[in-house]
Amino acid sequence: MARILIVDDEEKIRHILSIMLKLKGHQTQEAQNGKEALDILEREPFDVIITDLRMPQMDGFQLLEHIKDTESPIPVIVITAYATIESAVEAMKKGAVDYITKPFDENQIVLAVEKAIGLSKIIQENIDLKRRLDRLAKGEEIVCVSKAMQQVMDLALKVAAKADTTVLITGESGTGKEIVARFIHENSPRKDNRFVALNCAAITDTLVESTLFGHEKGAFTGADRSKQGVFEYASGGTLFLDEIGDLPLEAQAKLLRALQEKTIQRVGGNESIQVDVRVICATNQDLAKLVEEGEFRQDLYFRINVFPIHIPPLRERKEAIIPLAEFFVRKFLECDSSENLITEGAKGILRQYSWPGNIRELANTIERASILAGLPPITSEHLSFLYEQNIAPCQKGFKLPEEGINLEELEKDLIRQALEMTGKNQSAAAKLLGLTRSKFRTRLKQLEDNN
Repeated sequence: MARILIVDDEEKIRHILSIMLKLKGHQTQEAQNGKEALDILEREPFDVIITDLRMPQMDGFQLLEHIKDTESPIPVIVITAYATIESAVEAMKKGAVDYITKPFDENQIVLAVEKAIGLSKIIQENIDLKRRLDRLAKGEEIVCVSKAMQQVMDLALKVAAKADTTVLITGESGTGKEIVARFIHENSPRKDNRFVALNCAAITDTLVESTLFGHEKGAFTGADRSKQGVFEYASGGTLFLDEIGDLPLEAQAKLLRALQEKTIQRVGGNESIQVDVRVICATNQDLAKLVEEGEFRQDLYFRINVFPIHIPPLRERKEAIIPLAEFFVRKFLECDSSENLITEGAKGILRQYSWPGNIRELANTIERASILAGLPPITSEHLSFLYEQNIAPCQKGFKLPEEGINLEELEKDLIRQALEMTGKNQSAAAKLLGLTRSKFRTRLKQLEDNN
């Protein structure tokens, strides 16, 4: 359903169009001329405008000019009994999305309106995205109440100005590494170009090189056409390589070459392709330790560690927990109020919890509590699941029950909880359980095979 404003000095035409569109489930409002239409637009929002061209006081061309100059232009369909090539060209130049002559066919109007509604949605999505990116560029979506995070954002702002400097962001899973990476991009000279994010841990070993550098047609089975990799796609902008520690050694060597020479070769190709991209890497692992263990190239480590930024875990900046929680309450419950969003009892629970999944876990927790609450404030009752489902059976004071336990089921439950708390990030889940990533994957596969 859409809200449609019909502008025409002929009452009969307005009435026909209104009935036609209401039968399709839309809401309509009518105006006799452009001036009356602008008065209505100041008071109410609309998704589509249908306007005649020849009208007293303010004609359709003048109305088009006013709408084109607004912050949120509305798709306009022009209908006229005096159609000429010149008027059609002028209407399109002034922003009309369609041009229909009278007498019109019902199907013409319906199809034109459907197309305009689709365009209206795209326009609104782009406006919302731009506003979000503007807030992100100003740091408004990053709650920096702790001194540690203020230092992080100060560093991010300084390196943002250096368009080619490689950045390494470290920190536990869920601390907001990608948000900081996007902040750097949006405050850099590259902000008008693409920000491309790639999770290295999510790519199978056989597809890593193709994903990074692209491939030529016939390079391997299934390569039925040539394809760009993320380096080419992000050229001119920023490439964010998350979980860089999970990149296979062979791909690490080719990544190093791409960073040093600013050129790449597609899989199956011989041509060297120039790429202009700033690379921001992120990891929740200790890369220096991985270098010692031979699992990460030392030369690549030195190459990406040009400007390191470490994001501390949420448990080390407890003063940020409540402001972040209130930010998420406002987001999920869509309220502007800054008072009585969370009761004192609920705040106590939030402060006492260790947040192994960091900000991501906090956001998920508040989203769930917001659904349970419906309206603010969030109370301790809405957070009861937090301390009920996350009491680890291995904590001090745990006693084996007389009836015994199913060790395999317990292990499954712990793995499930670790994956939930870390947003299904296997590296972070392994760390929570005190396992290496390879041992975690092996155990997970064994448990899945036993199902």
